[in-house]
Amino acid sequence: HSHHMGIYHMDNSTMPPHHHMTTSHSHGGGDMMMMMPMTFYFDFKNVELLFSSLVINTPGEMAGAFVAVFLLAMFYEGLKIAREGLLRKSQVSIRYNSMPVPGPNGTILMETHKTVGQQMLSFPHLLQTVLHIIQVVISYFLMLIFMTYNGYLCIAVAAGAGTGYFLFSWKKAVVVDITEHCH
Repeated sequence: HSHHMGIYHMDNSTMPPHHHMTTSHSHGGGDMMMMMPMTFYFDFKNVELLFSSLVINTPGEMAGAFVAVFLLAMFYEGLKIAREGLLRKSQVSIRYNSMPVPGPNGTILMETHKTVGQQMLSFPHLLQTVLHIIQVVISYFLMLIFMTYNGYLCIAVAAGAGTGYFLFSWKKAVVVDITEHCH
């Protein structure tokens, strides 16, 4: 396409080994070549964080981004645990289902299991829906941050998720049904 203005041709041998060229179309009709990292690297210069206007260029900016990403990953883990707790509290209807199971000597035993549900148009379910949307958006943000391949940001995601799990998951209630016969 020689009629486009501003086409840049680069030889792959001149690129750093952890970058890959991608083509981006600008509003002026031309194509711009951008380099995208394809392997992990530790640097703080010219690191885009989710948005083209969020560019890290100094060690201080990287430190701030590290803390922000760490807290976002921690919040994500806390949100997952909080949603589980809210779901347990909002479960409103309990039904009992019986099912036949084989017993000793060819006999048939009836086992009873509790099933729990909630109403679709209730406030707890609407709140769960909104929190689920927030959780999904944060999870994709964390994935995209990890996909920058920047080692500092990847460590922030992993460390924040681990810290969040450590701080919030110990409160998880383990429910043991003493009437349960299947092991």
